[in-house]
Amino acid sequence: MADRAAASGAPGPVLGVPGTFPERPGRFGRSGRAIIFTVIAIIVVIAMGGWGYVMMSAKGNPDVLTEVIAFEVGGANSITITFQAHKPADRVAVCKLRATDTEHVEVGSRDVTLPRGQADVQLTERLETSARATSGHVQYCYLVQ
Repeated sequence: MADRAAASGAPGPVLGVPGTFPERPGRFGRSGRAIIFTVIAIIVVIAMGGWGYVMMSAKGNPDVLTEVIAFEVGGANSITITFQAHKPADRVAVCKLRATDTEHVEVGSRDVTLPRGQADVQLTERLETSARATSGHVQYCYLVQ
């Protein structure tokens, strides 16, 4: 390549060759970058763990699984919710039923106790509401000690 540059009359590469550049020290050396990336990774792991805990605790106790089978609005001041719950047969559970209106505002709620002795329980419960409800659901369930 140098022979071709000399033969054509060109003095050589305009910007130089890699061996002619001096070493430029960065603000951080290789170890400094590794430390920064490690700190960022630790922060991300802590944030993900915290978000996972918040999501798990917002759902309630995962040992009680519930499913709304049907709900029926019974006029301007009541709703009937039919739901099924699966829990350990030797434990008592408490579930909170909730009725909401078109704006998702709670218009009625009630705690229901699921008795010991049955693992799968299907109940139909009537809630009194302060306004016309448009939906009903099981907000959460938890096992009683």
